[in-house]
Amino acid sequence: MSGVVRYHASSRVQTREKHVNESPAVRWTLIAVAILFIALMIVLPLAVVMSEAMKKGASVFLAAIAHEDALAALKLTLITALIVVPLNTVFGVLVAWAISKFKFRGKQLLLTLIDVPFAVSPVIAGLVFVLMFGAQGYFGPWLAEHDIKIIFAVPGIIIATLFITVPFVAREIIPLMQQQGITEEEAAVSLGAKGFQVFWRVTLPNIKWGLLYGIILCNARAMGEFGAVSVVSGHIRGRTNTLPLHVEILYNEYQFSAAFAIASLLMLLAIITLIVKAIVEWREQLQLKRDLEHD
Repeated sequence: MSGVVRYHASSRVQTREKHVNESPAVRWTLIAVAILFIALMIVLPLAVVMSEAMKKGASVFLAAIAHEDALAALKLTLITALIVVPLNTVFGVLVAWAISKFKFRGKQLLLTLIDVPFAVSPVIAGLVFVLMFGAQGYFGPWLAEHDIKIIFAVPGIIIATLFITVPFVAREIIPLMQQQGITEEEAAVSLGAKGFQVFWRVTLPNIKWGLLYGIILCNARAMGEFGAVSVVSGHIRGRTNTLPLHVEILYNEYQFSAAFAIASLLMLLAIITLIVKAIVEWREQLQLKRDLEHD
């Protein structure tokens, strides 16, 4: 039996060595293709955005960003993210807890429903909410009777963004919690810990990096969402335009420098998100290394 184990272990080592020890020509070809693709598909478009944004000088660039409609769009984008991300964080933790810690009928159906926003086009999602909450929708007459506006108003933007970003937190932490099982939680309960104490002192430390990663992805999608928000917003300047919608309006009006200036602002928010993501990944790797050294 030990000979079989040694054989399989040596086979894995040999396979890994064959994979690593590719010829220099193959390695440099793959590296060159990767660099070329990234340069053409990521670096070049970003450079074009910044170049076009500054084409007419810094004064035009700053004027576009400082315009009242741009500031209103930025404010709405940040408000939407500040509402949507915490709600989806709470939902993601709760649904991950239910799926990973309990056995119940319909678990696979629940997992499938979480992935629906990935499968449905954002534009279709926006149309569904118009059908539900619009003036001629299922709840339209009741909403009009009580003077509640959802479609072509801020609540509709928040609801549409909430739907689109549902899977991100949940899908990041569900595999982690399933892998960890319930052994540590059961041990904590046997020692007298209550429900919230178990979550705060046992579960949360085990999933904190995955949770942070999911929050970052959710925030990035919330700030950059276009399709569903475009359908439900009504494109009302200064009221229901987020930054992506404001970019579209400026571009359609041939205000190219202003459009690219706002696009560069979105790019800046994305870069900040990526920096935070990189820090989280670095901290995760550092923590993993410490745990391995401790073991």
